[in-house]
Parts: sequence; structure tokens; C-alpha cells
Amino acid sequence: MTADAAAAFEPTRAAGLARLADFVPRAGRAYAAERNADHGPGDRTNVSTLSPWVRHRLVTEREIVAAVLERHPLSAASTFVQEVYWRTYWKGWLERRPSVWTRYAASVAPTLDALSGAERATYDDAVAGRVGLDGFDHWARELVKTGYLHNHARMWFASIWIFTLRLPWQLGADFFLRHLLDGDPASNTLSWRWVAGLQTVGKTYLATADNIARYTDGRFRPRGLATVAHAVDDDAAVPPAGPAPVPEPLPRATRVALLLHEDDLHAESLPALPPEVTVVGVAAPTAGEPRSPLAATAAVPAHFTAAALADGLARAAAYCRSSGTAAPAEHLPDLHPDTVIAWLRGLGAEALLTPHAPVGPTRDRLDVLAAALRAEGIPLHRRLRGWDARAWPHAHRGFFPFKARIPALLREEQMLD
Repeated sequence: MTADAAAAFEPTRAAGLARLADFVPRAGRAYAAERNADHGPGDRTNVSTLSPWVRHRLVTEREIVAAVLERHPLSAASTFVQEVYWRTYWKGWLERRPSVWTRYAASVAPTLDALSGAERATYDDAVAGRVGLDGFDHWARELVKTGYLHNHARMWFASIWIFTLRLPWQLGADFFLRHLLDGDPASNTLSWRWVAGLQTVGKTYLATADNIARYTDGRFRPRGLATVAHAVDDDAAVPPAGPAPVPEPLPRATRVALLLHEDDLHAESLPALPPEVTVVGVAAPTAGEPRSPLAATAAVPAHFTAAALADGLARAAAYCRSSGTAAPAEHLPDLHPDTVIAWLRGLGAEALLTPHAPVGPTRDRLDVLAAALRAEGIPLHRRLRGWDARAWPHAHRGFFPFKARIPALLREEQMLD
């Protein structure tokens, strides 16, 4: 991790909670009025920058919304609360349409291979930040250096990538996923699809020089941007929503191991942990497994994830000890079935418990692991958080119907009267 990234984002729960406490006073009307401005990496005070911690659930969505609503009425904080729920909505939408992720992930390498010589040169220049477009080149270099971009800059970047540079959206989404500290499969994939006009069919996002200049304090005003959002080819219709996942029953076993992963590192708030479940081991895979078929995860997010895993592992072990459960903490090198099965056999564990991983690379690996465990007679139980269980059933259409449900969801979370 670069010095800039390390200074801005410390990969621990304590640092995430400190960032939350610092932001809460600004989460009301000030956030709503100022959030669209990208002042540059030296000034992010108008936004929360909490997404890297939320991505790994070092700090949970529920904790963030609860802290904000303790300080502000929903009428003042509704814009920020909606932004938190956007992340939940995207996860639920993809959870109910996993083929969208599968198709995207399978398309990345063939799409790169299919580029012409001129297209490949444009792609190489784009990811290196040397296409000669004001703002765009800066954002490409900022992303690689810091692992972070303002949300408005992400939209401008994606629009320029797709409509001005005429590069495939899948390769832009992959570039973001490999480099973002908060690289989330659902938010990232579906946001790129939205800009391209695939998520809400026919609705594209076209960046303009005036809008960029307005919200970057005049720092950037790129010339030569596309004035028309050309149609993006995609021969697959948006699939209908499948059923939302439901909480699974607890394992009927006397020796159960808990396995953490990068999608959820807050074991302390998982439903029905000790004393109901005897946790005899806690493990977390390393960040060495890439998010992309093109290359290993970039150094900045890989470092953040590895340190976040260590933080989650230490806290989980301490939590289990405080609950009266002997829990030797062990860091597994990967999620390969042979690795996990050997670990479980060494513990004498009869079942494996893990936080529910939403659709994405970790889920893909857990699905492979689940099949191998079944063959060994070891059940894998995935603990679904109440926040997700309550919200995801409503992520079956667009965001606006989902948004209308937010007050009811907050009442179910006992955050509103």
C-alpha cells in the first residue's frame, strides 16, 4: 500500500469506527448539499469515505445508519442513508440474479483478447492514465496510487471509458475491481452496467465537461468528450429476479469451526454465535486469490485486505474467548477445499460456519468448497445477517421502489418509531 493510501485508510475496525465518528456530524443536510463535489484526494470531508471498511464489514451498514440516525433525523440524513442502502440494494439485486455476475466474470479475459491493435493501445493508455484527457488521466493514476476515487469521478471515468474511448465496459469494471479498496462485485459491476445503459435499459450516463468542471472546482474541463451515448451491445436480457436467500438453521454438531472471509470480518455481530455454537477455530483466507481473471489483485487493495483479515481474525478469536469458547486462531493460506478440509480434520470439527458471502469471487470459491465438504460429510452453514435478510427480498425491481421501503426497513431494524 502506498503511503498516501496507508495514511487515508487504515485497515482496522478501530480506524473505521473512528472515521464514522468523525463523519457523523456531517451526515445530514451538509452531506446532501456537498456530496457531489470532488475536491481531490487531499479533501474528502464532504463524503464519508467509509466504503473500504464497509466492503469488508469491518464496520457494518447497520452500525453506520444507526450512528447517523442517533445524531440526525431521517428527514435530514435521508440522502446519506439512501447511499448506504444503495450498496445493500445492489447486493440484493445481484444475489437474485447471479448469472449477471457469472456472465460478466467469464467475459473479461475474452473481451481483452478480442481487442484490435488500436483498441489494445487505447486500453493500455487508459489504465496507465495517458490518453490525454483532462481529469480522466488524473483519476486513472489516483485510483492506482490510492485505491480510491470519489463516486462522481467514478461515474465520469466510466462514461468517458465507454462513450468517448469506446472501450468495453467489462474491462473498465475489471480495472476498478482490481484497484479499488472498496472493490465490491455488486456495486462495481452493476454501476458500470448502469452507466452503459444495460442496468436500466436505455438509460445511460453521459459525462460532460461543464458538469466535471462544476464539481471539481474547475480543476478539470476535458475537451473532446462524446456528445452521444452510443448503444452498448449486449445480447442477454436482464434475467428475472430469483428468490432471496433465507437464514439457514444452525448446524447440529458439537464441534463447529468458524471461517471468516474478506466479505464479512465482524464475527462479533453475526447472528447466533456462542454460546449457541461452539467455535473451535477461526480462520481467514489471504488476499492472494485474485478478484480478476486478468491479474492478481493490485497491491494497494491486496495490502488493505490482508491487514483487514488479520484484524478480523484477532477480534473474532478474542470475542470467542470472552464468550467462554476456546478458539485457536489460524490464518489459512487460501479457500481451496484441500486446505480447508485438512484444517477441519485437524480440529476434529464436524461442521463449518461462515458468514454469508454475497455473489462474487468469494462466493464462487465457497460454492466450490461446499461441494467438496458435502463429499466429506461436513456441512457448510452460511449465516445471513438480518440486515440483508430483511432488505434483499425487496431488491427485485429498480432502486426507487426499493427506496420507498427504506422507512419500513428502518422500523424493522428498530431505528425508527
